[in-house]
Amino acid sequence: MPRPKKCRKVCCLPRVKEFLPSQESGASPEVVVMTVDEYEAVRLIDNEGFSQEECSEYMKIARTTAQQIYLSARKKIARALVEGLALRIEGGDYCLCEGGESYCGCGGCRRHRRGCMEMEQTQKEEEK
Repeated sequence: MPRPKKCRKVCCLPRVKEFLPSQESGASPEVVVMTVDEYEAVRLIDNEGFSQEECSEYMKIARTTAQQIYLSARKKIARALVEGLALRIEGGDYCLCEGGESYCGCGGCRRHRRGCMEMEQTQKEEEK
């Protein structure tokens, strides 16, 4: 029996959940589906400038898992762009964060986020 998947922490759901090609002359009804956790990995790494290691810490998963999620998402985006297919964001194994972290959301510079993450790790170690 396979090990159950960990719930991946996601900051917030995407505002836009579907992207369609603008010229639909003979467009295929096929849709590429990207999961919410794949979207979050792309948002954190490509849009927010996180490293894969920072992304994995934020999403509370292993670095190799973050890398796999990220590569899967990029393949799906590339396929949608190259083949002119619709892209929909839905599903996946994720849980929304409570918003209690000071680096939660899209604000703050990279150095601030890293400092907050280190401070949170130090607090966890002190509690043990």
